[in-house]
Amino acid sequence: MLVNFNELPETSRIWIYQANRSFSENEQEELKSKLDEFIENWTAHGSDLNGGYEIKYNRFIVIGLDQNINTATGCSIDASVHFIQQLEKDYAVDLMDKMNVSYKQGEFIAYKTLVDFRKMAKDKAVSKNTIVFNNLVANKAEYIENWEVPAKESWHNRFLK
Repeated sequence: MLVNFNELPETSRIWIYQANRSFSENEQEELKSKLDEFIENWTAHGSDLNGGYEIKYNRFIVIGLDQNINTATGCSIDASVHFIQQLEKDYAVDLMDKMNVSYKQGEFIAYKTLVDFRKMAKDKAVSKNTIVFNNLVANKAEYIENWEVPAKESWHNRFLK
């Protein structure tokens, strides 16, 4: 069942998919329609899942699942992965590659490969205070508190000396 993302409890499980480019306004409207339909019909062993989503910075698809109602199963997680893979094909965009880094440059969201980000850190083009997106957060509380953080407070810190 589709619920408003803001109404999901802080214990809700979170999946973050970062795109290698921004989505246009038209693409975002289409995405919202597809996400609405997917989450409205998302189930685990025939039981409805209470989920919601938001699209942040025209680039991140964040899906939340209230596991207090029903938990995700292997099949329901597989269904969500297949859904995201279909979005990748539909929009010629990369959403699944976790070896890339997004960070803020002023109001702009930059996207680099991990290799390029490491080189930028070595060259001092990014610093410990650069705001990065920690897409490894596991629940909504972590998403709210620890998703957008200075690199020194994230796993990205290992590249900054």
